[in-house]
Amino acid sequence: MNEYGTLHESNGRYVLRFERSFHQNPEDVFLMITKPSSFAQWYPFATGEMELRLGGKIAFDDGEGTTYEGTITELEKPYVFGFREVDDLVNISLKAEDKGCRMIFTHTFNDDSWAINTAAGWHRCLDVLVQIINGKPIQWQDNPTELRKIYSEAFKLEDLNHKMI
Repeated sequence: MNEYGTLHESNGRYVLRFERSFHQNPEDVFLMITKPSSFAQWYPFATGEMELRLGGKIAFDDGEGTTYEGTITELEKPYVFGFREVDDLVNISLKAEDKGCRMIFTHTFNDDSWAINTAAGWHRCLDVLVQIINGKPIQWQDNPTELRKIYSEAFKLEDLNHKMI
C-alpha cells in the first residue's frame, strides 16, 4: 500500500485521500482517533475539547489568537468519523481487514493552491497518528521539505480533471 496521499477533483472541489493499515481492530483505532486527548496530539490546532456526537462541536485554536469550531457531520462508531472545519470536510472511515483494519482519511477543500502543503502536513499528522495507535512515543519527522517535493511532483494539478474519486 502506498502511504502517500493522492489528490482528486470531485464536483468542483479537491479531495486529498490517504490510506493506512493497522493491526488493531476498528474499535480500538476509532477510540484512538476520536478520544479528545489523542485527537489533540495528531490533529492540527485541536484543543482536546470535543463533543463526540452527531452535531457535536470540536474546538480548534491556531495558537496565533484565532479560535474556531468544527461540527461533527458523520458518526458511526466504530467505522466513520466526519466533520466540517470551516468550509473543509474531513472524513475518516475504518474497514475491518484480515487481523486489523484499513483507515481511509479524506480532506475535501476548495482551493488547490494549498494542496501540496496540505498533503505534506496531513502526511506528517497521519504518521503521528500511526505512532499513537501503535503505542509508540510521538516523534514528528523533520521531513516537510522532502514531502512537499514529493507531492509537488505527484500532483500535476492540470491532470486532476481526468481523475475522479
